[in-house]
Amino acid sequence: MAEAIRVVVTGAAGQIAYSLLYSIAKGDVFGKDQPIILVLLDIPPMLPVLDGVVMELQDCALPLLREVIPTDKVEVGFKDIDAAILVGSMPRKEGMERKDLLKANVAIFKTQGAALDKFAKKTVKVVVVGNPANTNCLIASKSAPSIPKENFSCLTRLDHNRACSQVAMRCGVSADKVKNVIIWGNHSSTQYPDVHHTKVTVSGSEVAAYDCIKDDAWLRGEFISTVQLRGAAVIKARKLSSAMSAAKAICDHIRDIWFGTKEGEFISMGIYAGANTYGIPEDLIYSFPVQIKNKTWKVVDGLSINDFSRAKMDATAAELVEERDTAMDFLSN
Repeated sequence: MAEAIRVVVTGAAGQIAYSLLYSIAKGDVFGKDQPIILVLLDIPPMLPVLDGVVMELQDCALPLLREVIPTDKVEVGFKDIDAAILVGSMPRKEGMERKDLLKANVAIFKTQGAALDKFAKKTVKVVVVGNPANTNCLIASKSAPSIPKENFSCLTRLDHNRACSQVAMRCGVSADKVKNVIIWGNHSSTQYPDVHHTKVTVSGSEVAAYDCIKDDAWLRGEFISTVQLRGAAVIKARKLSSAMSAAKAICDHIRDIWFGTKEGEFISMGIYAGANTYGIPEDLIYSFPVQIKNKTWKVVDGLSINDFSRAKMDATAAELVEERDTAMDFLSN
């Protein structure tokens, strides 16, 4: 048996974590022979709820789960961890301006970044889920200067999965027959779901998504807005935000970091833009198409970008620049 790895989940008493923890503990994410120590971090008022979650995890009698540690202290939560899944954030309340939301979250992710810097392994892989995810991820990374920027990513896999599913339904195939969808930019309503490079397997042969669907107006209109606004549609219907699908996307995202992407395929994740070939400003966490090998991501370069895509990619980048600048003002004050 391998040595147990330590995984922290923040916002661990919340509904996304409730859907996520079982999958992690039973081996769907880090592998079927990888023992796990789960650290559940939340705010003090949620500790009684966490006790209930701990009991349930114990009652699942999962062979890989070595220990469950509930805590409200970052020095306990982030100590020697191998993976951090930062789900907890301040949710947007009615009447709240986006900048108020940013201000509250800058404080949270500055604290968590500093704690990662101080207590976590330098090899830790950090996935930010709490919104606004891209900018929260950037703040956490900036607050943890001793951990490589490449170890931080934010979740756009839910958007990626949503886009795959929309294409699959339109083509009358299962979702696993769709590959190389791209989500560019921000996990917000400006994100750009791009299927110009997407392939769909129909009756055993690969076809370009545009050729399979044969409806450019839908692909450039309703398809994009459906993916962009899907989270709001779920909230409207369920009166709660996406939890089951978010948890599944987190599992997909981390499993790909741990085990790599399939040969010839790429997935979407929000990563540090750095020096990229797509003309995206450097100091951002921006969603790109990536391939992963040996726990290291690489942006898929050389994809052709038409004028339609360029405009969408630039618009979501502009929103991220504005968010970053607002957040950096809060950070410096």
